[in-house]
Amino acid sequence: MTRPMKSPTFTAASRPNTFISLFPPFIMNPSFQETVSEICKKDPRFSPDAYFFLVEALDSTVKDIRKKQPDHGRHVSGKELLDGIKTYALDEFGPLAHTVFAEWGVHSTQDFGEIVFNLVAAGRLGKTESDSREDFKNVYAFDEAFLLPFEPQPSELPPAASARASRRRKRA
Repeated sequence: MTRPMKSPTFTAASRPNTFISLFPPFIMNPSFQETVSEICKKDPRFSPDAYFFLVEALDSTVKDIRKKQPDHGRHVSGKELLDGIKTYALDEFGPLAHTVFAEWGVHSTQDFGEIVFNLVAAGRLGKTESDSREDFKNVYAFDEAFLLPFEPQPSELPPAASARASRRRKRA
């Protein structure tokens, strides 16, 4: 499932309680790929794909926010980004989102914060003085966000199937 990646240009954020700064995307250039490669050599916890996904999710998040709030600045809070990541992942990967993230080494919202701050340290994302890794800590549970929406709910079972299941349990 390879898609062409976009390479946004980032600057330091300038508004309080904001996090990431994004300018119009361009086709991903080799220098961004090289940056991610260098980051992964220093911090091998996460796959390069997690970094590329985060940038795509950021781009999608900014576009969605601007549709709803045309006056919104170019900056995205940690919570806004995480909400955008959840939406984008469910759209892109559906029930496999949890599995894909696990394969990339991403198991919590805090892991996305680590990826963001690795990109900040590399000069690829900007932040304000008030932004921190804590902004990404326990924002939502991965199981609830990426598994629960795809589990069958008791009310979704047809009545006949539900009755058969009840009879089987009684016999056992």
